[in-house]
Order: sequence, then structure tokens, then C-alpha cells
Amino acid sequence: VQLQASGGGLVQPGGSLRLSCAASGSIFSIMGWYRQAPGKQRELVADISSGGSTNYADSVKGRFTISRDNAKNTVYLQMNSLKAEDTAVYYCRTVVVRGGMVYWGKGTQVTVSS
Repeated sequence: VQLQASGGGLVQPGGSLRLSCAASGSIFSIMGWYRQAPGKQRELVADISSGGSTNYADSVKGRFTISRDNAKNTVYLQMNSLKAEDTAVYYCRTVVVRGGMVYWGKGTQVTVSS
């Protein structure tokens, strides 16, 4: 299984970014995004099932939207109205249907600063 994440960067407060994570090598049930800020534990941002059911952290509800393209095994995270506290390394996470193994992608840095 390989995960290729992209889309991080530097953005001003109130701006937007879109993260993408392309997975290959298996069939995936849950796909999602976690983040880890300096000195803090890694936390769930949002995830989505193969059927489209979504789950969001309270801190991003109404600002972030997760989606996926099952044909491309790709999950997206549209981040709007970004705040300084959204600054973190964002990690893609997938769960394989067969066996339930969890895989993590390399992180992508998101920095929200003026």
C-alpha cells in the first residue's frame, strides 16, 4: 500500500487549501486525515467511509469538507476559513478492507500565518 499526499503549504488566515491523498495497492474502507501540531498529540480531522459517511472534529465542522473518489482511491480535504490553530502536519490515513490494516502517509505541512 502506498499513500501519496499533496497540497500543503503556507496560507494567510481566512484562506483555503485543498489536500489530496492518492492511495494504491488495495481496497480501502475508511480514508481520512489526521493532524499533529507541535507539542500536541495527533488528532482526527475528518474521515469518510467508502459509502460516503463522514466524521469531523468539532474544531473543523463547517470549515473543512472531506470527499473521496473511489475510482481513483483518492481522498480530499477542502479547508476553508483557515485559522492559525489549524497549523500542523496533516497525515492521510487509510484502512484496508481486507484485514483492517491501517496505513499512514507521509505528512504534509499546513501553516496558517500572516
